[in-house]
Amino acid sequence: MDLESQIMGIIVNAGHGRSLCYESLNAAKSGDFIKAEELIDQSREALSQAHLIQTQLIEADEGMGKTPMTLVMVHAQDHLMTSILCKELVIEMIDIHKKFRKYDS
Repeated sequence: MDLESQIMGIIVNAGHGRSLCYESLNAAKSGDFIKAEELIDQSREALSQAHLIQTQLIEADEGMGKTPMTLVMVHAQDHLMTSILCKELVIEMIDIHKKFRKYDS
């Protein structure tokens, strides 16, 4: 896989993972926690794919600066890290929604 395809793989998988997080949060807000968990699991998988590509790029670079750093590469890294943070926060928010549902019943 060429560098451009790898970078796009990070961006696409990270974006898909983040979208699934927001879908999961919406499911939790409506009380569908089974769907919320399914969507978070799908998000984990998408983000795992993006992280795998990132890891492959890091390994190929060998800490020697072999991989050219471009603006789109920086964008891909930023996209992945913010998506991972989004997943972690959404998981916490789902737990809060679960607790509120228990108290409302």
